[in-house]
Amino acid sequence: MDGQRLLSNQETFALGFFNPGSSSHRYVGIWFNQIAEKTIVWVANRNTPLNDTSGVLSINGKGNLVLHTQNQTTPIWSTNVSFFVSSTNNSMAKLLDIGNLVLVQQDSQRVTWQSFDYPTNTLLPFMKLGLDRRTGLNRFLTSWKSKDNPRIGNYSFRLVPTGYPQLSLYIGQSLLFRLGSWTGITWSGAPRIASNYFKVSFVNNQDETTIMYSIRSNLPTKVIVKMVVDESGIVQRSLWQETTWVDYWSGPQALCDKYLNCGPNSYCDPHNMVSFECKCFPGFEPKSSRDCIREKQGVSMCNNGEGFVKLAYMKVPDTSIAHADMSLSMKECEQKCLRNCSCMAYASANETEGGIGCLTWQGDLVDTRTFPDGGQDLYIRVDAVVLAQYAKKNGLTQKKRMLAILGVSVAVMLLLIVSVVYCFVMKKKKGKETRHSTYSDSADSTLPYFEDSPSRRDLDGTRRNPNFPLFNLRTIIVATDNFSIANKLGQGGFGPVYKGLLQNGMEIAVKRLSKCSGQGIEQFKMESALIAKLQHRNLVRILGCCIHKEEKMLIYEYLPNKSLDFFIFDETKRSCLDWEKRFEIICGIGRGILYLHQDSRLRIIHRDLKASNVLLDNALNPKISDFGMARIVGGDQIEANTNRIVGTYAQRAIFDHFMLRFNIILFIYAMQGIFSIKSDVYSFGVLLLEIIIGKRNSTYHHDGPSSNLIGHVWDLWREDNSMKIVDPLLDETYPANEVSRCIQIGLLCVQEHATDRPTMSTVVFMLGNDTPLPSPKRPAFILKGTYNSTDRSTSATSNSINEITLSKIDGR
Repeated sequence: MDGQRLLSNQETFALGFFNPGSSSHRYVGIWFNQIAEKTIVWVANRNTPLNDTSGVLSINGKGNLVLHTQNQTTPIWSTNVSFFVSSTNNSMAKLLDIGNLVLVQQDSQRVTWQSFDYPTNTLLPFMKLGLDRRTGLNRFLTSWKSKDNPRIGNYSFRLVPTGYPQLSLYIGQSLLFRLGSWTGITWSGAPRIASNYFKVSFVNNQDETTIMYSIRSNLPTKVIVKMVVDESGIVQRSLWQETTWVDYWSGPQALCDKYLNCGPNSYCDPHNMVSFECKCFPGFEPKSSRDCIREKQGVSMCNNGEGFVKLAYMKVPDTSIAHADMSLSMKECEQKCLRNCSCMAYASANETEGGIGCLTWQGDLVDTRTFPDGGQDLYIRVDAVVLAQYAKKNGLTQKKRMLAILGVSVAVMLLLIVSVVYCFVMKKKKGKETRHSTYSDSADSTLPYFEDSPSRRDLDGTRRNPNFPLFNLRTIIVATDNFSIANKLGQGGFGPVYKGLLQNGMEIAVKRLSKCSGQGIEQFKMESALIAKLQHRNLVRILGCCIHKEEKMLIYEYLPNKSLDFFIFDETKRSCLDWEKRFEIICGIGRGILYLHQDSRLRIIHRDLKASNVLLDNALNPKISDFGMARIVGGDQIEANTNRIVGTYAQRAIFDHFMLRFNIILFIYAMQGIFSIKSDVYSFGVLLLEIIIGKRNSTYHHDGPSSNLIGHVWDLWREDNSMKIVDPLLDETYPANEVSRCIQIGLLCVQEHATDRPTMSTVVFMLGNDTPLPSPKRPAFILKGTYNSTDRSTSATSNSINEITLSKIDGR
């Protein structure tokens, strides 16, 4: 009966009646029983809710589990097992500790029905997705209509058995996103994510085509994980950590994930392109901005000297139109494709053991992209001319690589010799050293400036060198005119930044760390090594570093258009930023932060994202700068701790308004030092709104009920009047729907509770796709004279002192 629960043996899961969100309807469902947050993983009567608490779940005379009301025996929902006849005494319902509700015959212990065969929006460990060919049962996930309505929604996530099986996300009957086929290591359409928690079982035979996640048996502690297709069309893998669900993968994440974002015979490369333009496969040329055709129409590629060009780190083309032969090796796969004149590409079906199985494609190749930390090798058929060009190019590249290795080896040997000589001289001097009060030509030159070395040539991005480029101090002194005031670009939290001009004509920016910055040599080396690994078109690139005694400097590329705040907060300069350019800047910043959070080899939290830390290149493309306060967070972590306050906390609203009266808050924050990727999401939301409005959040004052910018936007949004806040310099030439959508995304990012804020992957997806958006809840740090709300969906626990609302502070 309603009000009672059925618990699994170890009380891991519970079965009972519940109300979803703010709905008054009653449903029968299963949820995690041992975590504070009620997370529903399965719903029985999702399309036939009860209107009151009169529901009863029982086993009827035919052995079926049925839901009915106390006054009626007509089933509202039933397991509807009709292939056997039994009495109620012979049927029993059990809730297993894996979250599976099973109906069994007591005499034979045969399972006649199980909830795992009829999933809703959640995939649990040991639950199968896919087709049972013996019974015709096809298991797939379907989203809820909304957070308050578990009825079957618009999105479905399924294992498609056609061609070579692949996981795909649909909106209605339209394919939205391919997670791709299982490669034996990962899914071809997702970055390679190492997991210490679970393993994947993929079965594809005459009986079934299924996948199943299972928890590893050697884990020291109990792990709670789930995969959900939410009502906005995002697939999320989440891990429960102490008090909240933490997303460690979600998709689709960006425009490159959208199905057919690039047309036939082209691919999407999110890290080396302008505005997500599509690139042609080798041997193809653009037909339009998205489609590609053969460069030489009519040239035979059938036994005419043709071959294959390898593209690494690729999401392979749509495998629903691929031919699979698991008996072939990669060499046999190449020969098979070469013999078939209509075969356009091939790849391994399974990447383990050097490549197992053969996938081949005929005709156009569709829906491909690159992954810097994932994907697999894809071999494209090209004619003899293109094959020769690539062979020559690869030969030159190999030669250059060998020369670079030789150059580095020589440089290392020279440094070792210099070091030995230096140590010998220092020993002779018995610890005595000459001190110079000012910098001059006598500055130490033992650290060479690799202007003509392979390390220096690496800066064009064509290849990487493991040695971090070092500049000698004399070079930097000459370049900056001895750090003259005229060359000073600004003052950061760790020291001043100067413009410099090298002898080869290259302009640089020098970040000179202050000696009292608290950053030692080791910390500086860590920061230098960290930034050197980050390569993205929306991040400022580091060119090298300089270390001389207590001096520590980072050398960056110089960007002539200064920072975003120089434009967006100046009425004259802001007028040259129309909506199209502002939206490009917003999307670029979002992609840069997403790269830091998820796509880079290390998970990076910026912690000081603001307009002055976003620089603009010649084309006003945004590049995020100043990673000096970034913390390295392990790949399986979402939070970390620090023992000092850094960054622009809540865009300085706390400091501007709370300093005198609420020092206790800052003390708590400083003691706990909690931060997370959601702090960057908050800062991005503030920056997004500042770009739309053209005013700083920290200096904005309003005479209305909310005194700061975020609060004012929130008030207008609740009144369905948020467009009033849009910068009047845009002169109403902007697309109102797109601007309104961006305002809503900004408000979603600045919600009071960090767990409510979307991840940056979700933010980038929302910016690039016209999908429904959830309603935002009340933002953090709203400064008010009065606040009265009867809207439960937006209210939050707060204390009001001296006419200022103090919201609860969560780790951001």
